[in-house]
Amino acid sequence: MPKKGGRQAEMGKEMQVQCKRAKVEAACSLFGSLISPIKPEVFFREYWEQKPLLVQRNDPLLAAYYQSLFQLPDLKELCSQGLYYGRDINICRCVNGKKKVLNKEGKVNYMQLKKDFDQKKATIQFHQPQRFKEELWKIQEKLECYFGSLVGSNVYITPQGSQGLPPHYDDVEVFILQLEGEKHWRLYKPTVHLAREYNVESEDRIGKPTHEFVLKPGDLLYFPRGTIHQADTPPGISYSTHVTISTYQNNSWGDFLLDAIPGLVFDTAKEDVALRTSIPRQLLMQVDIADSTKKLSSILRISSDMKKDFIMNRLPPYLGCDSDPLTPGGKLPKLDSQIRLQFRDHAIITVEPDQENSDEVRREMVYVYHSLKNRRETHMMGTEDDDATTEEGMSQQTHGLRFPLSYFDALKQIWSGSTVYVKELNLTSDAEKENLALSLWTECLIEVF
Repeated sequence: MPKKGGRQAEMGKEMQVQCKRAKVEAACSLFGSLISPIKPEVFFREYWEQKPLLVQRNDPLLAAYYQSLFQLPDLKELCSQGLYYGRDINICRCVNGKKKVLNKEGKVNYMQLKKDFDQKKATIQFHQPQRFKEELWKIQEKLECYFGSLVGSNVYITPQGSQGLPPHYDDVEVFILQLEGEKHWRLYKPTVHLAREYNVESEDRIGKPTHEFVLKPGDLLYFPRGTIHQADTPPGISYSTHVTISTYQNNSWGDFLLDAIPGLVFDTAKEDVALRTSIPRQLLMQVDIADSTKKLSSILRISSDMKKDFIMNRLPPYLGCDSDPLTPGGKLPKLDSQIRLQFRDHAIITVEPDQENSDEVRREMVYVYHSLKNRRETHMMGTEDDDATTEEGMSQQTHGLRFPLSYFDALKQIWSGSTVYVKELNLTSDAEKENLALSLWTECLIEVF
């Protein structure tokens, strides 16, 4: 009987590595195919954050693929897994310009859900279907890599002659994929451009539509946050199913500064003596403050809450052909080994005050955070109470590594994306070089050759 391992095992590992690499490289092409035939450079130059984009296609193969993402009959199986009103599903209807929520209590019963859908003409809103549907997981994970921002989704199923939501605008960039049936859409000029919050608008305030059209299976619609919209299923169409894929919530320059400046002033100054030193003499009277600006820029680098929030809450990698839980495999890294970073879009390096030292003056350390062990089942779902938030936050922060500041240059070598010999890492001793490589390998962040 042949022994396990050997050449066959090595070939298997190499195939897995190639598969992982192909998945990472697919992020750009996935977005390109999503908005095709519009080119990404045209999209970001002419549409992104500026105006809606409607892509109507008459492509039966694409329509069939869209339909495979989610269908009304899928709800029957999903309800048997234990869905709850409010957390997983809302049912609602627009009545006289207002949203009427028709949720029951507790677990969702499929027969009752279907009855409300048929008899009360209620829209079914299913939250974050990527938790259950692998193809949506794959799409959204790649889009999170592409945008560098969390990507959520909701499925809306609306019966004929009905409308689920009143005219409103959202605080996210929205991509709508029509999956089943047809949906009649009306878009209006924003009252708040690039809005930071959700809001309902009255019919007498929004005026006439700037766009009016019907989406059919395989069609795509994009509109920026702040775009006022409403949609209904036309009479004669049994029902409509679409999925909204949304991103860039609280991800503006304003959010970035809100993250950096208050955290810098109110929190970091308590822990970092450098921020408690005085500004240079006569700084406020100087015309050229270039030197002081450089110092401030170096200090601002330590603010990393937005980066950590993204990494700790995004989807884990969709591996496809290697869907088993990530575990270290292959050869242990040695001094003579060549290594290369993998899952680059799922890991960040930050420089922060030492979290394990409670002294008044805390030295800076290098932290590597990653999302390889994040739970797909809780993606974009929040938590039910503050205690859960604290516990979840603490558990997520353990998805990473902590190193002395002297390791920073060596980590930048690895993060450059090139293959590097362990012995050539920019560290003082061979022991440090092997320690860094082994630590990253244990977290599945590097490949070893």
